[in-house]
Parts: sequence; C-alpha cells; structure tokens
Amino acid sequence: MITVQVLRGGDGRIHSFKVTGHAGYANPGEDIVCAGVSSITVGTVNSIEALTGTVMETRMKGGFLSANLPPTADDSVSGQVQLLLESMVVMLQGIADSYGKYIRIQELTT
Repeated sequence: MITVQVLRGGDGRIHSFKVTGHAGYANPGEDIVCAGVSSITVGTVNSIEALTGTVMETRMKGGFLSANLPPTADDSVSGQVQLLLESMVVMLQGIADSYGKYIRIQELTT
C-alpha cells in the first residue's frame, strides 16, 4: 500500500509531504496506481519549481519521496505554491476514491 502523508501547519498550509510504499495493484512496470501517484507527486514538485521558482528540498529513492517547502516571505509565491500542493491532494484523493485499497492519504497538523 502507498501511504501519502501531508503535513500542514496550524494555519492549514501544506509544509511538506511524504510518499512511501508500493501499491501492489499490479506487477512492477504495470501498476497504474503507483504510476499515477508518482506522476502526480513528482509532477507537483517539478511544477512548483518551474512555475514559482521555489525549490523544494526533496529526497527520492525506490518507493519513497519526501518534499519540504523552504521558508518564504513572498505571499504571492506562497499562494501559488499552496494552490499547486492543494491540487496535488485533490488528484491523489481521486486515485484513493477509485483505488482505496492501494493508497492511504493522511493529513497531519503540526
């Protein structure tokens, strides 16, 4: 099972997320759940960098991705980053709605 942990601050803003595990929906290379989650999460990190110039601190290795936002004082950029991260959560929830046996999303607050 894939576990996605979304870490929010007390203000509700997403500060980081972590993805661990493998779906086990199908054989490696044929697993649409793993492929979907990977595309969404890696694509979000890439979009944040390309569209806002914000470089997230990331670690990635075989079934693991963690991404942390750096501090920013620019409210406009922060709002754009939050929109992209919230979009990621919506897309992941769509996968969970269809394939809930293979993915779990946890929202945590600091």
